[in-house]
Amino acid sequence: MLSTYRPLFAIPGAWRFLAAGALSRVGGAMFGVAIIVMIATRRDSYGLAGAVSAGGIVVLAVAGPVIGRLVDKHGQRRASMPFILMTFVAGLVTVALSAVGAPAWTLFVGYAVSAFLPEMGPMSRARWAHLLRDEPDALHAAMSLEQVVEEATFVLGPVLGVLAATTLFPEAGLLLAYVVFTAGSVLFLAERRSEPPVVPHDERPHGLAIGRPGVAAVAAALFMVGAVFGGNEVVAVAVADEAGRTGMSSVILGAFALGSALSAIVFGTRKFTGSIARRFVWCALAMFVLEAPVLLVDDLWGLTALMFVAGSATAPTLITGMTLVQHLVPRAFLTEGMAVVITGLLIGLASGTALSGILVDAWGAHETFALPMTAALLSALIAAAWGRLLGRSVRGEGAASRS
Repeated sequence: MLSTYRPLFAIPGAWRFLAAGALSRVGGAMFGVAIIVMIATRRDSYGLAGAVSAGGIVVLAVAGPVIGRLVDKHGQRRASMPFILMTFVAGLVTVALSAVGAPAWTLFVGYAVSAFLPEMGPMSRARWAHLLRDEPDALHAAMSLEQVVEEATFVLGPVLGVLAATTLFPEAGLLLAYVVFTAGSVLFLAERRSEPPVVPHDERPHGLAIGRPGVAAVAAALFMVGAVFGGNEVVAVAVADEAGRTGMSSVILGAFALGSALSAIVFGTRKFTGSIARRFVWCALAMFVLEAPVLLVDDLWGLTALMFVAGSATAPTLITGMTLVQHLVPRAFLTEGMAVVITGLLIGLASGTALSGILVDAWGAHETFALPMTAALLSALIAAAWGRLLGRSVRGEGAASRS
């Protein structure tokens, strides 16, 4: 199995940008849980915590395609570095506002400004797409490896965020998140050998990535996948808190991410010959089937085991979705295209986070697991409804690329 991934690390500079990107994403994975624990502890309101978190995610989602387009036009380092520095400064301000008990609206503003940041995932995947543009099997393995890194950071990040916030002081988790994210991002951008070249302006197609056939459909399906993530994140914290064991929230979420990471490792070793659009439908359906049983179990360790199983369907869904987008957009729109579908994911995450925070206060913690379960079902239905369009779009873009 490891022989599938070993050649990737032989590529000059690959392990450096992968490691730096992983460090950055550990910080990014801490943001959601850290802001929720910080505000819930200081203000005693999951509704407020979820709303502030959702506001930041919406800003991140809007910023993603904008910064992605700038990256495609001007290069990763030149376009991203100013936003990374702005994020760090705004993050420090947000931490200080919470510590001094500033009005709630200032937390919305501070956290929102800090969320105007570049997404490491699309930029790292764009590097692999450039380095392995003529090796489809190796690129599939690289996309799977990216998802392994993504999920591994969501195992480690929430644990560090909750641990810092609960053992030091409420703002410690968020403060650590900004430091780790900034350090990793700067190291990532410092690795210049693997940075994709900019497509000359006169060779760039007209329009936006979102306007390419099929891209909006993938973004819509991933919106619902994001709602699964956002709902699980808030409900896991609330369920653990209701049981008087707040620290278990990181264990539950870590199990979900670990199940996804392990499935990504296996998925990357498989070679597929069928329709990628049809595979996307089946992966989304598996998310719903494996998520549904969490409504039947109250025990925290039982939930942990079920979330581990449920997580095993998320990586194949995301890997397939991101690979699908690479078939739907031209090279000049690659970062922007992946940022667009991640925007769908993040807006879904924001929606799931905000709505689940409200539902926890209204329904109770465990009952709110109905939200991510329903979102998983809707993701499968959207993927199935748009399956033929996606298939036609992939074939059309492939023919255009060969002509």
